[in-house]
Amino acid sequence: MKRAALYSSTIRAREHIGRGDSGEPHNSDSVQLAPSNYSHLRSAWRRIRGWLGGCNRPLLFVAIALAAVIVLLAQIASRPVPRELMQEDIDRSVLHTLATKSLPSRAAKAAEAIRQSVVRVRGFGPDPKPKKRGKKEEKELGIGSGVVIVDQGLILTNLHVVAGMERVTVTFFDGLESEAELVSVHPENDLAVVRAKTIPDDLPAATLGSTRRVKVGDEVVAVGFPFGIGPSVSAGVISGFGREFHSAKGKRLLKGLIQFDAAANPGNSGGPLITMDGELIGIVTAILNPTDARTFIGIGFAATIEGAASAFGIPPF
Repeated sequence: MKRAALYSSTIRAREHIGRGDSGEPHNSDSVQLAPSNYSHLRSAWRRIRGWLGGCNRPLLFVAIALAAVIVLLAQIASRPVPRELMQEDIDRSVLHTLATKSLPSRAAKAAEAIRQSVVRVRGFGPDPKPKKRGKKEEKELGIGSGVVIVDQGLILTNLHVVAGMERVTVTFFDGLESEAELVSVHPENDLAVVRAKTIPDDLPAATLGSTRRVKVGDEVVAVGFPFGIGPSVSAGVISGFGREFHSAKGKRLLKGLIQFDAAANPGNSGGPLITMDGELIGIVTAILNPTDARTFIGIGFAATIEGAASAFGIPPF
């Protein structure tokens, strides 16, 4: 079967335009064709396509790359040039920070530096007055403080805190309580070294300083467990060096002590005395009070870290 011929709608439209209502063709002089709105675009595309077809392909790639570089350089050039930072800008920023944010005090930063190295030390012995006659009972006979010197659990404290105790325990910053054994004593400075049988993971040791790098009037911080409360922090200054102090019963003379005025009370014994950089320069040993109150009135003493190092077996700095 013969199929009807298919014609383009464009051709049929042109035939329709060339004929009148009666179907007869019009005179070409009397027919005005409307120009196409896209004729100029078609002619431009023909010119571009002709130019691209005549170009060498590598040269075309180079031209495109150069055009991309030019666009990129134009974008970079249009960016604003950063202004040079002046000292006034820095000062203004610092003043704004100080005015809008509360910064930690020097004492707070120092205490935080040694917080995880401070321990509570407790000594136990037989109760001299048991509740039941004839039955041996254990009693807490002494409480003090200590500071970790070696991260394997070696702790420096006062000898009078652990002397004569049947059992000693230490409590670390994370609440872990461990039995401890006496390792060595140094009566001349009222110091002792104990070793904890169990320690926390990643136990940090205190950073040792030197009394040669501090002077009278420098700020210091004492950390410990006064009356078993703590860890507690107090701040003051160094009042002097080379002080002497007689023990409570007057049987031992301690020499070469640091005098300080940071508040300390029973239970602070064995705790660290540190600089504002958090460096250990002394072990709190005693307080001076002419009365029987045994409370702080402004004068405390600490064994120097140099004396403590000799007790621990470390050569003086």
